[in-house]
Amino acid sequence: MTSNLVERAHEIADTVLFPAALAVDRTGHVPDSHWETLADAGLYGIAAPADVGGPGLDLAQITAILETMAGGCLATAFTWVQHHGMLAALTATGNHCLRDEFVPGAIAGSIRGGVAYAGAVPVPPRMRAQRVSGGWRLAGHAPFVSGWGIIDVIQISAGDVETGDIVAGLVSAEVQPGITTVTAQRLFVADASQTVALEVDGLFIPDDRIVSRASRADFMANQNFGSRLNATLPIGLVGRCARLLDEAGENAAATALRGQADTVRERLDAGLSDASTLLRARADGCELATRAAAALVAARGGPSLLCSDPAQLLARSALFTLVAASRPELKRSLIDHLSRSQARI
Repeated sequence: MTSNLVERAHEIADTVLFPAALAVDRTGHVPDSHWETLADAGLYGIAAPADVGGPGLDLAQITAILETMAGGCLATAFTWVQHHGMLAALTATGNHCLRDEFVPGAIAGSIRGGVAYAGAVPVPPRMRAQRVSGGWRLAGHAPFVSGWGIIDVIQISAGDVETGDIVAGLVSAEVQPGITTVTAQRLFVADASQTVALEVDGLFIPDDRIVSRASRADFMANQNFGSRLNATLPIGLVGRCARLLDEAGENAAATALRGQADTVRERLDAGLSDASTLLRARADGCELATRAAAALVAARGGPSLLCSDPAQLLARSALFTLVAASRPELKRSLIDHLSRSQARI
């Protein structure tokens, strides 16, 4: 079953996602059939352990599937990957009633989820939570929330104004009392992820919809898993670029890029217990994706400048990974690495 999921992911990426990626980019819309195909294949539940009805994949299998999807269509993968962060949190929650209500549908893909962590990461947080009778009331700003109009629920995180703890709860992904403004964020690539900014003032989350409450230190430590999942995006792009380089007759370049991707992947796995190691490896993965895409553009020559060529889409997608789901430390590492002088210059 588990190996079949990896094989099925490769088949879907090659026969469904990648052939449609240019059209998705052009129209700014992921076909509903993409989400249905992923659900029918069992790929919405890959982060769930076997004891809650999931396939019980190991990390290598999960990341292999995510990389494959990223190399098929970034907009689809970026929207879908966030579902797994929500699902992983729900399978681990102490709120068993909430888990039992949402996990089966999330595994099946009949309930599609997203996350809004970014407002809780800065100090002070952009998204704040205040304890009130029966739950929590949120106020603040969630700058990038992907999947609006695609997903059903959002796991939104906020900083407790009294203790600094991070509270996370589920809300419906729709306009409702307390969500005062929804602003579309037009993206230069992966615009089909339907990303919005949310302004929140008085959004009430009842206790029965709270997923977790953790200290800031524990919250940031738990972000390592999500960060590892996000690191699959650039590595997946490298894999697709390498395949297209092979098709262009640049086999040596493709082989070199695959070897470098393997090295980064090993460092990412080793960094799961150390955030600084993980972020350095993520930075190297993003930089590798930009180099792989640049090599592909050069190999394909003039046609790569055309909107109908996949090389230009992969080049823009690689740039996307430099900032998507970033952290200040990752940003600093990328700036320093990308701007340092080289001996040959």
